[in-house]
Amino acid sequence: MLRGVTTSGMDLNDVLLAVERAAPVDAVKAVTRKIGVSLDARWVSFLVADMSGRALVRLVHVPIGDVSGARRQDEDVALVLPFDGGPQEQALRAQQVLVEEAGGQFVVRAPVTQRGEAIGLLEIALSVAPTDAAVQRVSQAAHTLAFVVIANRRHTDLFEWGQRTTPFTLAAEIQRRLLPPSFTCEADSFTLAAWLEPAASIGGDTFDYSLARDLLHLSITDAVGHGVHSALTATLGVSGLRNARRRGATLLEQAQAANQALIENAPDRSAFVTGILGRLDLRTGGLSLVNAGHPAPLLIRAGVAQLVALPVDRPFGVLRDKPYRETRLELRPGDRLVLLTDGMLERGAAAIDLPVRLQDLNDLHPRELVRVLGDLVLDVAGGNGALPDDACLLVLDWHGGHGDTRHTNAGADPDRATT
Repeated sequence: MLRGVTTSGMDLNDVLLAVERAAPVDAVKAVTRKIGVSLDARWVSFLVADMSGRALVRLVHVPIGDVSGARRQDEDVALVLPFDGGPQEQALRAQQVLVEEAGGQFVVRAPVTQRGEAIGLLEIALSVAPTDAAVQRVSQAAHTLAFVVIANRRHTDLFEWGQRTTPFTLAAEIQRRLLPPSFTCEADSFTLAAWLEPAASIGGDTFDYSLARDLLHLSITDAVGHGVHSALTATLGVSGLRNARRRGATLLEQAQAANQALIENAPDRSAFVTGILGRLDLRTGGLSLVNAGHPAPLLIRAGVAQLVALPVDRPFGVLRDKPYRETRLELRPGDRLVLLTDGMLERGAAAIDLPVRLQDLNDLHPRELVRVLGDLVLDVAGGNGALPDDACLLVLDWHGGHGDTRHTNAGADPDRATT
């Protein structure tokens, strides 16, 4: 029993029991109902972050009738609320709890976040102005809600359906499964965020990362071609890397495993994947890199962006026996490393002076930086999302201090958040 352990004035055991009793699609409702009762709220609402990163989505169970401007699936309704610079967007981006007086009530908005991943927003309307203690209770409740969403979205498509404001093609569905469950990760020694702007016909770009005890593995890859063929080629490359990594293989062994997976299983001989693989020693900041025919990373150090000179080896899926080479880079606290695919550099995106942009945006949290750069790529493509190729990037900030206690407030480090 967990009697005496509380969150936002609620007994934690009661919260967990309510979640387990509810169906996965009703788990959030079970928690928000308890939050509302504990705070004597007029109403409580959870908004999930849209997959585009440019809106919030209110999920509502409506047994009958239509909701204007909303999508509907069975008895669930998804209402998209695009970011407009208002308090909802501010609370999520700045990772702060905001209180607004409106219509004779006080609306408290708290980001629902876990390890820097902005999952959504908790809104609670109160009849009286909340005390500092009440605001803190809402913040703690929002953090609890993050774990409830993470646990229950494994068992239902409801949350992902709500987040998908644009229908996915089959190729996009395959590609989506190759990406890590969270696009953002904060740890004591680093902050990481990645993003993918898919083309109208998917181009096979992916990113991946995995955190071990003292190591961070990361990669960015680009499979040749478009559509389902490209997505399947990407699947072979990413799966080869993950399989080798999970067997404890070295960085060079991972590269060779991806190469072998494509040579032995690709649907035709023209299939290949370019990529950058990295393994960061969290104790020292030493970063080992392998470049398999991919655009060079960018390093922002002391506010200046520069290309990282790496020997370029063959893409994965080309030449069975030729070895790959590993290059060591020593990161310093304050460094920012940017991995990207050619969709960030070629065609219309070439009009973006990326080094200058990275220098200008160096104060942004990686979670916000990748979104802003994604917006820039869409703008130069005409703003309609019809990219000629995928645009993918992964941003890593190195802070140092591995093993220290991470400074957090309800799932995010407030000192790293964008103000």
